[in-house]
Amino acid sequence: MIVGRYSLGREIGRGGSGTVNLAHDEVLGRTVAIKRIGMLPGADDADMQRAEREARLAASLNHPHVVAVFDLVEEDGCHWLVMEYVEGQTLSQLVAERGPLDTTAAAALLAQTADALSDAHDGGIVHRDVKPSNILVSDGVAKLSDFGIARSANDASLTQTGLVTGSPAYLAPEVASGSSATSASDVWSLGATLFHAVSGRPPYDVGSNLIGALYKIVHEEPPTLPVGHPMAGLLGVMLVRDPQERWPMRRVRDELRRLADGQQSQVPARPVAATPRPDPTGVLPAVRTTPLPSAAHGAERHHRRWGLLVSAAVLAVVAVVSADYLAGRGTPEAASQTPGTSETAAPSETSDPSATATNEVQPATAKDTKAQMDAFMTRYLATVTSDPEAAFDQLTPEFQTLSGGYEGYLGFWGTVRSASLAQIDSNPSDLTVGYTVNYVMQTGRPVTQDVRLQLQRQDDGLLIAGEG
Repeated sequence: MIVGRYSLGREIGRGGSGTVNLAHDEVLGRTVAIKRIGMLPGADDADMQRAEREARLAASLNHPHVVAVFDLVEEDGCHWLVMEYVEGQTLSQLVAERGPLDTTAAAALLAQTADALSDAHDGGIVHRDVKPSNILVSDGVAKLSDFGIARSANDASLTQTGLVTGSPAYLAPEVASGSSATSASDVWSLGATLFHAVSGRPPYDVGSNLIGALYKIVHEEPPTLPVGHPMAGLLGVMLVRDPQERWPMRRVRDELRRLADGQQSQVPARPVAATPRPDPTGVLPAVRTTPLPSAAHGAERHHRRWGLLVSAAVLAVVAVVSADYLAGRGTPEAASQTPGTSETAAPSETSDPSATATNEVQPATAKDTKAQMDAFMTRYLATVTSDPEAAFDQLTPEFQTLSGGYEGYLGFWGTVRSASLAQIDSNPSDLTVGYTVNYVMQTGRPVTQDVRLQLQRQDDGLLIAGEG
């Protein structure tokens, strides 16, 4: 029993600043969530200050899409933050289990989150850690949580620079470089969260190279969705490098509501460059015109990672990474990726034998092209979980970059035990292929997903160029 009022139950979560338990409020007869502060290894006065700030700021936001904070109590030197209990799962867990969300579902959840953030911004509060694991979802209702590193406009520490706080994959470029977060930074982070929701993976692959991830955010172009995606235009006005050019949160909310209602977006998509932006430091790999063999590919990745570490070390001079990320790395920011294939398709038996003799194996008929496309995707799904490196080589260089590199690609496929093709519909006229795939995740849970890809001819075979 905590302070003679809260009966402590099972642990339901663990984050960078404490554990969260289920509890029962014996006075009001309700279930609550209670976060323990101050008894974890390394906890200090800063943790207590975070708890007090979270209680104060969250309590000031009486909003249906913000997790309510009821109380902050102390017993035997341990402080407890008493909050509303949301029976559901985080957005990151939802995407990990179900795969990428469709436009309507993602827009509905993030419109609610944007509404909460819009109210916070009106009150001079910047959240500073918007990410999928801080959005709780229950029966279609989203609630924003964890105001532990939020700041109000009259907080002197708001103007402090040189300290990076938040989760790296969702940080705005100006914050990743050490500048203070603003309401525009929350817009970027919500855009990064939107990208995760509809693509199934974080916008940036962090892995163990934290400084390298910050370098990418600061210096490389932001991630994009395929031009035909209903969210592409909105994402383009949220993930803008210049904070002054980003849409305000209220306008983002209104557009998300339109999309949630099934209306078409009126925001034109940003054009996607045909090749990655040249990088004078040599950090980015050169664009390849043909896939590398699997063994060579592994060596290339090794040298690429070292190049990134060396170049990104410059960023460490101006940015100090918060320990919040290191303490909370267990959050399930699951990554997902569009499939590739491990082999090029063999020429159809009906192909012209003379063409085969001269290495011109491009099928002469639509029927042959369709057979080649079907074989391409069937072979991929039969082998991608056993040989993901070779599968990654079957993406075009541009789509490899858009996919977050091999690490981002493996972030999803490493969670899949097997993938089997349920049905396929290849269109030889434009080289698009739609198919239904049945996954068995490493946890044993089955997942079915509909996928549509754009293929591209490469020599005598095919490569995956993007989402169709």
